[in-house]
Amino acid sequence: MGSYQTPIGVRSSSMVETSCGFLLQELQKIWDEVGEDQFEREKILLDLEQECLEVYRRKVDRANISRARLHQQLVEAEAEFTHLLLTLGERSFPGWPEKRTGTLKEQLKSITPALEEMYLRKEERLNRFRAVQEQIQKVKADIAGNSEEALLSIIAVNESDLSLKKLEEYQTELQLLYNEKNERLKKVEKYIEVIQKLSNILGKDSSAIISKVQPSLSDLKGISKNISDSILAKLNSTVESLMEEKQSRLDKLHHLGKALTNLWNLMDTSNDDQLPFYHITSLLSVSILKELDPGILSLDIIQKAEAEVKRLDQLKASKMREIFFEKQEELGLICKKSHMGIPTQSEMNNIFNLMNSGEIEHSDLLKSMDEQISRAKEEAASRKAIMEKVEKWILACDEERWLEEYNRDENRYSVSRGAHKNLRRAERARIMVSRIPALVEMLMAMTKSWEEERNKVFFYDQAPLLAILEDYYMVRQEKEEEKKRQQGKKKVQSQSVAQQDNICGSRTGTSSRRLQFKSMNGGLEYTTPLTRRLALGIQNLE
Repeated sequence: MGSYQTPIGVRSSSMVETSCGFLLQELQKIWDEVGEDQFEREKILLDLEQECLEVYRRKVDRANISRARLHQQLVEAEAEFTHLLLTLGERSFPGWPEKRTGTLKEQLKSITPALEEMYLRKEERLNRFRAVQEQIQKVKADIAGNSEEALLSIIAVNESDLSLKKLEEYQTELQLLYNEKNERLKKVEKYIEVIQKLSNILGKDSSAIISKVQPSLSDLKGISKNISDSILAKLNSTVESLMEEKQSRLDKLHHLGKALTNLWNLMDTSNDDQLPFYHITSLLSVSILKELDPGILSLDIIQKAEAEVKRLDQLKASKMREIFFEKQEELGLICKKSHMGIPTQSEMNNIFNLMNSGEIEHSDLLKSMDEQISRAKEEAASRKAIMEKVEKWILACDEERWLEEYNRDENRYSVSRGAHKNLRRAERARIMVSRIPALVEMLMAMTKSWEEERNKVFFYDQAPLLAILEDYYMVRQEKEEEKKRQQGKKKVQSQSVAQQDNICGSRTGTSSRRLQFKSMNGGLEYTTPLTRRLALGIQNLE
């Protein structure tokens, strides 16, 4: 029987080889002593060899499994590292070996520090995300007015995206929320400031008003927790209510101030008697937007002003007669100055009788007279442009009459004192006269427009101005036509006469229709069938 040989590829230590050889020798001795046959010996040795192979195979399989596990760990580590890179939004990591050498364990050991560093980075990034999102949730809760609920809620960070870009988005959102919170804080503080100012002006307790909106607003520490939309809406509603009350009281004091001023003016109240209420009349020029003194719109001041107005109102009845005549005179002056119709004496007497009988309130009478004066002023203002043109027309007519008289003067070119002045005046008069047709047409257009706009006739001292202008225009047209006919006749009759004679003849021509102007109290008179109405109107112009 041959000796046992170690399988190829299997390396054993010398001690093992010695032990195996020793045991085989012992087994040979036993077999020799027993007398074991060769076949059994070979079989036993074959079994021994097979058992050794099984042992080696198991060891190899275990080694393969261990190697596969190491490969898997390497793959998983690489995948985890890649996942962490993507999660953190980074492209690379300086500590990660691009090319790995050595055994699998050495490779795994070489990447472990980088992987652990990435885990630390992820944890740090998670903490930053968590902190930012906690702040976002807290600020949102503050804005919504749910600060206590925010403390109980748990932040769930989405770990699929922990990049710096995403973190910046959260930080930007947080900054916007901080800005909104600050704006809301400013609004709350502004509202409280406005409420305090308005309360001081109205003579009210601002603390009670603010506490009614939200008790915690009276405490400065509670402001940051009360910036919700509902609180802002309540504060805004409170401010609007106070502003309306301020406007209402200011309007009331304006009314009382005007009443006081009117009554003082009517009754010539002394400055000493007016002095206690100057703070009220000074409000007449004050708008709702202007800063007011504290307590200026309190109910106490309003009640005192109302009492004074009532007292003065009871005293004004005795002066109504004098006031009525003053208003009547003012109205008459306005109408006379603008050549408008003045209310008849019978109308004034009726009003006066109603006042004496008590059938009309004194305030209503003043109001009625003031309205008449106001309407008269308004109509006078609307007539101003036309009246200015009428004055120009009258002036031009005066110059026209003077020019005709000047042209009939045979000594107008003689050398005498003042002749050069008359010559210059004649030049100016011709320019003015040449503009009369256009001026009359303009006056007619303006008068028609005025009448159409107001649906009423434009009277000038009780005569329709448009009729006066139309008559004047027609008369002037006839006069111009007659003048042209006369000039034509003279031209035919004086063809053989010198040019100077023609000029003199044209200046001394007269109308065959006897159409002429003559002075009549500074006005015009015509000899045509329309002259009576026109002359009346021109007379009244003066």
